[in-house]
Amino acid sequence: MDGFVGFRGAVSRWQIVGLAALLGVWACAEDAGPLPDGVYGDAQVARSGSGVVVAAQPRAAEAGARMLRRGGNAADAAVAAAFAVSVVEPSMNSIGGRTQILLRLPDGTVAGIDATTQAPSTYDPETAPQASYGYPTVGVPGAVAGLVRLLREHGTLPLAEVMVPAIELAEEGFELLPGEAARHAAGAEQLAEFDGSRAHFLTPSGETRAAGEVFAQPDLAATLTAISTGGEDAFYRGAIAERIVADMAAHGGAVTAGALAEYRALDAPVVRGSYRGYELAGTDLPASGAATIGILHILEHFDMGALDADSWAGLVGTVVARVFEERAAARAEGARDLAFMTGREWAAGIAATTEVPGAVRRAAGATPGDAGTSRATSLIAQAGGTMANWDAGEWGPADGHTTHLSAADADGMYVALTQTIGPNLGSKVATPGLGFLYAATLGGYLGHMEPGERARSSISPLMVLRDGKPVLVLGAAGGARIISAVVQAVLRVVDQGMSLPDALAAARVHPIDGGIAMETSPGIGWAADDIAEVESWGMVVQQVEREGAFGRIHGIWVDPSTGEVVGVADPDWEGAAIAVEVTGR
Repeated sequence: MDGFVGFRGAVSRWQIVGLAALLGVWACAEDAGPLPDGVYGDAQVARSGSGVVVAAQPRAAEAGARMLRRGGNAADAAVAAAFAVSVVEPSMNSIGGRTQILLRLPDGTVAGIDATTQAPSTYDPETAPQASYGYPTVGVPGAVAGLVRLLREHGTLPLAEVMVPAIELAEEGFELLPGEAARHAAGAEQLAEFDGSRAHFLTPSGETRAAGEVFAQPDLAATLTAISTGGEDAFYRGAIAERIVADMAAHGGAVTAGALAEYRALDAPVVRGSYRGYELAGTDLPASGAATIGILHILEHFDMGALDADSWAGLVGTVVARVFEERAAARAEGARDLAFMTGREWAAGIAATTEVPGAVRRAAGATPGDAGTSRATSLIAQAGGTMANWDAGEWGPADGHTTHLSAADADGMYVALTQTIGPNLGSKVATPGLGFLYAATLGGYLGHMEPGERARSSISPLMVLRDGKPVLVLGAAGGARIISAVVQAVLRVVDQGMSLPDALAAARVHPIDGGIAMETSPGIGWAADDIAEVESWGMVVQQVEREGAFGRIHGIWVDPSTGEVVGVADPDWEGAAIAVEVTGR
């Protein structure tokens, strides 16, 4: 599958259980109520009255939980987990990548931090070499600035303490989980092209490490140690910056000393909406929170809880496709934001011209193949034709990329943090001696970028609130499938009354050119009759066993019956949710 390996088929339930025991994880799936048999590992759902951390890798979740146990807050936990996940999941993210952060403070304020990679101000897109990976794709990293800012403005613990778990993981090493090992193997040929990547990720014989082997990264440990004592200045203006610039200059990269020194983590514009009485909050460009909210505003015009499963799938796919079309058109027109997508009149206009797929034909007794049956198909086809240069082609690659984590504490702070380097292993470039990969930013799958522009993506941290208090704290990995995954989680919880564990275990859809992809994972996929019904409308159906291919959500749900926070790691990945009980706060 083009190097993509998710949870299912890559790591067994018992491997997750064993790792949970190793980490001292004691909150189990059973604590969160009945779940589909065999779907979740025992460390993937956890509940607490004090705090929880959910991440795509168990050791990253544990790094965040350590901060909560030491009296830190959700910001401390999120920063610790984010640095740690860059160590243990380098195929998906890196300190050389980009970060988007959405947080809800104890006083109810919702804020965002934009630490997206960007093109240097001296970048010339007309003359710059174009490539899908390598030095030409490297832009100015943002993750370090974003994480340090989050801690400085909202954390309680010193940076040196918060970074200890990440440094230990890099210095002492850790056992590679099967999915991460497989993604390294998938990129081995490209990693071997660059001196720093070859030395860091490949063995002396040129091989990648197998699942279960210990992966120690002394160069990365030294880099992280320098950041822990010198802060962001060590990365953007100190010795690390000097090594980055020298490497870029030697290999035709666009990043300069000035570009690094000028970089700042900015306020992310927070966009808001509502869905059936619940408040929505996300971040706008360069993220896609406005698109996610716009889809929900459109779907609010339909009785999503009463639709047959096949019509539900078709309608979700149709509306996601239409909003992707609108997003692509806005970019082509040079829009600086997507706030118009949160407008009620805009959503009503699209809803008024959107049919519920299949419903009219069933009511009229029409037979498969009747003319005029595929408004959905035409919309998706249109969107497919205009989606290029946004998240890897028409709809984003099936394997996706990126990592997401969520954290909550006993005082009411919640953090949703998405971090990425782009496709598997990003640019495939690591500067010798620094130990981290750079994100793919310039050209390539993100398309044309202007000087100083920040990389637009489908990243979409989202909070669903009631009376200002979080109900859902979400975000996902998976390229364009981030948006559709987050939307479907909200629909399942709000319209169908599901818990978040059940919602993330439910079958998903995503638009493709001419139709929709429908999950067929054993035990939780769409029923054969539903798939046949959708095909009867003239829509193309691509059947896909999920294995992470429909986005991976690592989120938090506040159980309305108990008030406890419930962390849920997507069952299609190798992540974990760790609950912490803190007394005396």
